[in-house]
Amino acid sequence: MSVFRFKDVAGATYNGLALLYVAIGYALGLVAIAHGGLLFTVLGVLWLGHALVIAAYLLHECGHNAICSTNADNARLGTVLTWVTGSCYGTYEDIRLKHFRHHVDNADVMWFESRKWFNNHPISARLVQLLEWFYIPAHDIVMHFIMVFSAFIIPARRSQRLRNAIVILVRGVLFGLLVWFAPRVAFGYVVAYLLMITVLRFMDALQHDYGGMPVLFENFKMPHRGDRGYEQAHTFSNPLSLRHPWINLVVLNFGYHNAHHAKPTTPWFQLPSLHQELFGNSEDRVILFWPSWKSFHRFRVTRVVGESTSIEGEAYLSVARTGDVSGGNAVSFLTSF
Repeated sequence: MSVFRFKDVAGATYNGLALLYVAIGYALGLVAIAHGGLLFTVLGVLWLGHALVIAAYLLHECGHNAICSTNADNARLGTVLTWVTGSCYGTYEDIRLKHFRHHVDNADVMWFESRKWFNNHPISARLVQLLEWFYIPAHDIVMHFIMVFSAFIIPARRSQRLRNAIVILVRGVLFGLLVWFAPRVAFGYVVAYLLMITVLRFMDALQHDYGGMPVLFENFKMPHRGDRGYEQAHTFSNPLSLRHPWINLVVLNFGYHNAHHAKPTTPWFQLPSLHQELFGNSEDRVILFWPSWKSFHRFRVTRVVGESTSIEGEAYLSVARTGDVSGGNAVSFLTSF
């Protein structure tokens, strides 16, 4: 990855290893699936899925200019990672801008109100809920479908139709060839991609109680823009483990979310120490894995169309630590709307 200039020696080491892991995991994951046999197929799907997870979090790092020494290099690497993660149908800058607004406006700014749409299309909602009961991330699949055809669906993105069509054609042909010559690998890739979506949504679900605001393309004055106190009060950390910090490397430390929002340009490998510096090591300030899993499991169907909880701030943290709030769905940094 010498074409990208890393910020420093530590970044070159950690991010270089992470990028190498993505490349090896992507390639060998596909090879293992193609090899045949149940064991190799399962291992290949899991490795490919995890390589996609790491690629997604590295894309998030690029969006914060936390990997490379220049914004241009971060954008180039980020663009490559959009192709790896299947989020290249829109532009990297659109993805980055939406996520940037999430941090600056202290809100989940969006264009598509999925809950409102599902409430107006009850048959679609029931189908999505049925699939969600089987742990198929259908809600997010709807969002990714819109992402694929974003320039043909979102009026503000009409100028990108030619680019969008070319990307659809290229990826469509490549996947079509994979289906034709290696249907087993194509199926394994789809399962791995769904695993990536599931991991990302699991980590995202309880990290904010903002609620969605459909004002992405509007000149709307955000009520809590730049309010750091509000931001921290409505941001929640969900590390996979505090006692064994190395486990959090599975998601590139994304669970240290308060630390990330406190200093968004802090690279992923420094977030545990920043969390320790800001909040100590008390489990009272975080949502641990099992309550997160309880929430994810218990509300996987109802959260598709259910209203956001009215509980906020400290009360939200207290209840979330028991797993008794539904959390959010389909709010991903891979989508740009």
